[in-house]
Amino acid sequence: MSREQTAFRVGAGAVAITTSTVLPIFLTGALAVQISAELGFDPAGLGLVVALYFGVSALVSLPVGKIVERLGSGRTSRIAVLGAATFMLLTAGLARNYASLVAILLCGAWCNVMGQLSSNLTLARSMPAARMGLSFGVKQASVPLATLLAGVAVPAVALTVGWRWAFVIGAALALTSLAAAPRGSGPGAKDRTVPEDRATAALSVIGAAAGLGAASATGLGIFLVASAVDRGVDPGPAGLVLTLGSVVGLLMRMLHGWLADRRTGGHVAVVAGCLLLGAAGLLLLAVPGPVPLIVGTVLGFGLGWSWPGLLQFAVVRLNPSAPAAATAIVQVGVYAGGFLGPVGFGFLAAHASFTTAWIVAAAAMVVAGVGVLLGRRMLLAHTRRSAGVVSAERPSGGTRHSRVSG
Repeated sequence: MSREQTAFRVGAGAVAITTSTVLPIFLTGALAVQISAELGFDPAGLGLVVALYFGVSALVSLPVGKIVERLGSGRTSRIAVLGAATFMLLTAGLARNYASLVAILLCGAWCNVMGQLSSNLTLARSMPAARMGLSFGVKQASVPLATLLAGVAVPAVALTVGWRWAFVIGAALALTSLAAAPRGSGPGAKDRTVPEDRATAALSVIGAAAGLGAASATGLGIFLVASAVDRGVDPGPAGLVLTLGSVVGLLMRMLHGWLADRRTGGHVAVVAGCLLLGAAGLLLLAVPGPVPLIVGTVLGFGLGWSWPGLLQFAVVRLNPSAPAAATAIVQVGVYAGGFLGPVGFGFLAAHASFTTAWIVAAAAMVVAGVGVLLGRRMLLAHTRRSAGVVSAERPSGGTRHSRVSG
């Protein structure tokens, strides 16, 4: 790593890029009360637009991963930020009804995917190995950071000068992040001396389970404010509760990364534990009262939605030769969960109650934790088989260290 391209610059740039590109959808969720009052849609409509956004993200994840590998993270990260800023300005100026809001958000979904994968590639190729786990934890802290900014936007902007100005400010922040963007990597030929070992079947199972967990946890950032308002909490305090949860989630994602650098394995098992314990937080959100709301938000963000960076770190350790393409496999599942979760949650909230929606989300998160444990078993079996094959091919005593441990 060059003197100019320090670890701090790489990490800070990855956070800036990821936060900027994920901000549009979380602004939409946090400002849903104000936006829906003007454009005319209910919680089911909010769930549909968020679901479609992540559905498009799932569809483009694999091809965008290949583009990022081909063009390099330096170029694609800047393309993603410029795209996100453009679509936030279009939302502020041209979203005059529900249909136009949906169209603008869907057209900009690729920006989030490209921002995520380009940041993964930057960290995988530019960050020292001893700080890799922390760097992914910090990078994934950008998601609760985006939620935090969106929550602050409710009392500070939406309730004062209007929700459209929140998107204008978001676009300005995105453009500012270009100055912090790291150089990243350029286009590079595939290193054929490093065998690809993506354990596709195991990663697909883990991705599907992570998608179910994401489907459950998405409700935290998208529906928490609307749910609290439905219980009689004023929009301002509800936005502050969302801000609290975002801070907790941000800190926990960084803590997971810091601890990962000090473990020799067990990262996927920790992900499963977070999902199983985080379900308790979602269940508390089904209980009336301010105390369950606050405790449930803290547990939900602190456990149930704190694992994505740790999961991506484990995947990168598995396939260092093509980290963007490998993480794209898991991201397909996560984005698919982002598609199914909001529309299901919104449907339950609109046709049953927010209480029912939170209970179902908690149950789904338990199933997700069990699924991750199953995928971990497959991953460990794959690693043992791969080590046995290499040992058979190297009778002279050559060794091969596993790049990942569940």
